[in-house]
Amino acid sequence: MRRLSLLILAVALLAVSAGVAQATTEVKMTGDSRIYGVYFTGHNFTGWNDPSWTSNTPTWKGAGTKTEDTFEIWERIRVRTDFIASENLRFRLATKVDNTWGNGTYTAANPEVAIQVYQAYLQFNLPDTKVEVSAGLQPVALPQSKLFNDSIVFTDWAAALVVKSNLIPDTLDVQAGFGRLIDTNRTYDPTTTQVADELDLYFLTLPITVNGLKATPWAALAVAGRDAGYFTSFASSFGEATYAEDLLSAGTLLSPTKWKNAQNAYFWAGSAMEVTALDPVKFYGDVIYGQGATDDRNKSRRAGWFIDLGAEYTGWDMLTPQVYGWWSTGEDSSTRNGSERMPHTRPNWGPGGSFLFDDSQVFARNSNMGIDPVGAMGVGAALVNMNFIQKFEHRLGFTYLHGNNSPRAIRDVNAALGSNPYFQMGRDLTWNESVLGANFDTKYAIYENLDARVETGWAHGNFQKSVWGSRLVNKAESGDTWKVSFGLTYRF
Repeated sequence: MRRLSLLILAVALLAVSAGVAQATTEVKMTGDSRIYGVYFTGHNFTGWNDPSWTSNTPTWKGAGTKTEDTFEIWERIRVRTDFIASENLRFRLATKVDNTWGNGTYTAANPEVAIQVYQAYLQFNLPDTKVEVSAGLQPVALPQSKLFNDSIVFTDWAAALVVKSNLIPDTLDVQAGFGRLIDTNRTYDPTTTQVADELDLYFLTLPITVNGLKATPWAALAVAGRDAGYFTSFASSFGEATYAEDLLSAGTLLSPTKWKNAQNAYFWAGSAMEVTALDPVKFYGDVIYGQGATDDRNKSRRAGWFIDLGAEYTGWDMLTPQVYGWWSTGEDSSTRNGSERMPHTRPNWGPGGSFLFDDSQVFARNSNMGIDPVGAMGVGAALVNMNFIQKFEHRLGFTYLHGNNSPRAIRDVNAALGSNPYFQMGRDLTWNESVLGANFDTKYAIYENLDARVETGWAHGNFQKSVWGSRLVNKAESGDTWKVSFGLTYRF
């Protein structure tokens, strides 16, 4: 904690020196703190660990070799410093510490410092224009209609160059960008033979706003190198999945392993839509198609669709009811013809604050079941923005989903490899499997910037023994999953 204080003091001194050096530079510091306990029983529906990759070869360890610790106390501190030279030029530096009490930074007497930089980018307008340029480690998100929280394809911090401009006032904008998501070996490859170890993302969005309608058509292209660290680079900031599961096909794990080509292209196209013409009834939807490695071996190809649709009624002050559903293509019975699921990289999708998905939980660590909505279909309903008592706000949601994947496809991979991270029970559902989940969350405003919160979740799953084996399924049947998080959030 002492070293963290020294870091914050150093940033403050830097801010003061910047102000002395040039009086026109304005320095603003904002941030937040979250301290909360999490009771969670039934991780992965079993209370045991899920399988995980141990190298980029790839190698892995199986599921069910460790048992859960049901209670943890998490603390996150984030500090954001903006150095503002003018309305046309600024720089942001943001750092954070995020760990459990008794581990790393929060270890008594002999802590290990675990400070992370999660934003560091320059932002400016081109002279005499409204064209905004952002360069550096920054938040990047592909479009998704707002009822579904954030993009199913990519939402994360990324080292990127992004250019934004308005083409038609109040009607048409454009955003184009490039991000380097992975560069495994950095300057030098392991030997004198050069290898393709990068994953790059290019994207273009065109938000269109007219009376009663906002539509955002978009497209993205990724250039994926064969030797990038897909098995060791997490696609989820919470460590639930790597790029391998979300981007590659199951066939890439079967002999001959990996890709034939040194590089493969991945492509996505879609549109996010929000219809407000019937306000206070509002409609939301997304249509996305993605494909990748189409010029490689048949077993390495991956392509599929993802569609979601939702509605809400905003005419009441006390609450907002929502309904939603989605559908996506799933695996057919063969892994030798590639994958029929849409590839994605870093999803943050989830309606109604659902406990089933990694989406909008405020107490983010150890917060959800990490189910992949790609390869599944589902429906749900939620009541959000519930305000019955002054200073209290609630959110209640129910979600049911059903798998769209062939049991044979998953069974064949499990038979060939054993317990492996590519397909995981509870995350990837066959068409004979389903999950039901509920969440109820409450916020109480102690002060304007200080809230007390409780987040709860429950999930029940039905799984196939012929796919996952009796040991895991029997454990899942022995009890449902429960989560209760409670703590404080402070913004400054």
